[in-house]
Amino acid sequence: MFKKEALKLTQEWDKTFDKSDLVDHEKVTFVNHFGITLAADLYTPKSKEDKMKALVVCGPFGAVKEQASGLYAQTMAERGFVTMAFDPSFTGESGGNVRDVYSLDINTEDFQAAIDFISQLNFVDKEKIGIIGICGWGCIALNAAANDPRIKATAAITMYDMPRVGAWGYFDEGSADARYETKKTIAALRTKEYLSDTLEKAGGCLEYPAPDDVPDFVKQYSAYYKTKRGYHPRSVNSNAGWVLQSTTGWMNNAILTHPEDLRNAVLIVHGEKAHSRYMGEDTFKKLQGDNKELLIVENATHTDLYDGGEHHYIPFDKINAFFNQYLVDEKK
Repeated sequence: MFKKEALKLTQEWDKTFDKSDLVDHEKVTFVNHFGITLAADLYTPKSKEDKMKALVVCGPFGAVKEQASGLYAQTMAERGFVTMAFDPSFTGESGGNVRDVYSLDINTEDFQAAIDFISQLNFVDKEKIGIIGICGWGCIALNAAANDPRIKATAAITMYDMPRVGAWGYFDEGSADARYETKKTIAALRTKEYLSDTLEKAGGCLEYPAPDDVPDFVKQYSAYYKTKRGYHPRSVNSNAGWVLQSTTGWMNNAILTHPEDLRNAVLIVHGEKAHSRYMGEDTFKKLQGDNKELLIVENATHTDLYDGGEHHYIPFDKINAFFNQYLVDEKK
């Protein structure tokens, strides 16, 4: 068993959503196979039973468990699941001695390590575990599910294909030459920063309200991450952003290299008006089997599915029905 790092965990309720009276909450930690200790919030229904269905939640990319993932986890716990929302490696309250960096490999392992942990709880049925990935963690969730048959069902919510955006930019408007220029810039930065005590950050979301001349989705990010609706002091996106050196981490990777390996159930949910919708739709086309479903939420934008927006757009009834359908005894 891996040795845990001692983490400093906030015990007060510091979420961006109200605490539910229907569930119990506690802070927990677990270790991934890279030896990084991760922090998580465990939610259990007050009417806890033996051998319950469980869900692990993470995302959006650049968020922390006190934001959207915690909302999803708490809401699904209200519906009878044991749930856990965690901070990815190097972010939030989780460990890792370089902060605010990412890795497709390590972050995929974060999900699998969370399955390791939750499957050991004596009130969880280890044969009935699913995951929810939001935004960039939607693609990471699918990657983890393709790696790990213990994950019986996966919901990818308002998903980004992060390697696709990293390599080709938004709407595939980038080029190989532009990508190479970025790599040259990052390579020079790595040389410059090798002996430095600080690493340059990319910058988080623009202050709210964002300027009129930026795309609507940029304004939507600011309206979530930079206001009381979604701001959190430990969130990467709410503050200084990712370490710039991480930028090239997506450029020569791909999710679902073997989509045929993802045999268990998948639900991809996108907003009708989400700028990221094309990524979810194209990813859905790669999936195989009759246990895969794409749901488009009418009128919703990308960030509406973080917290529901003004119109409560998150289709929790559908998500609940999906997991109840597929987290069942395989013999049935």
